Amino acid sequence: MNPAELEKSKSFISVEIIEYIPNSIVSKTILKKSTGNISVMSFDSGEGLTEKTSPFDTFAQIIEGKAEIVIDGKSFYLNTGQSIIIPAHQANIVKANERFKMILTVIKSGYE
Repeated sequence: MNPAELEKSKSFISVEIIEYIPNSIVSKTILKKSTGNISVMSFDSGEGLTEKTSPFDTFAQIIEGKAEIVIDGKSFYLNTGQSIIIPAHQANIVKANERFKMILTVIKSGYE
């Protein structure tokens, strides 16, 4: 088993995989493959990711709290249970106006 991944054939509760750490962003890999990866992340209030651009589409699913995701300068406010696809090659920022957890899925295939 890849130690960077969660154990296979064993159920888990996504929101319980990761804890909040004060003044921090925490990330844990659920699955990592050459064709993409799935991670769960927690953001403490006031934290965020600096603007970046990915060569791949990214599916962001909020599993606890509320997030602000900025894509090409437009803010999207997502609540628990909501999701958004961040398009490849578009500048994006993730902001935690309050603490939240999300699952990020990056699909690398289809761009060959």
